[in-house]
Amino acid sequence: MAVRKKFPKRKITVPKTCYFCKEKVEPKYSDIVPLQKFVSSQGKITARSRNGICAKHQRRLTSSVKHARHLALLPFVGQ
Repeated sequence: MAVRKKFPKRKITVPKTCYFCKEKVEPKYSDIVPLQKFVSSQGKITARSRNGICAKHQRRLTSSVKHARHLALLPFVGQ
């Protein structure tokens, strides 16, 4: 059997401050540009551990993205 080489894991830099707390705005379904920052190219909502958003705004972001998808402002599936 061949021995596999172990590669070091890549470190992902996560912002320390919440985007919405810093800008003093709330995530809204009608504001598409801030919502697209937190949706991957596949159309998935990124995790809190990767985007640096606080828990309160992550919950509101999730519902805003789902609302925007339902109104056809954001796609359900990525490109």
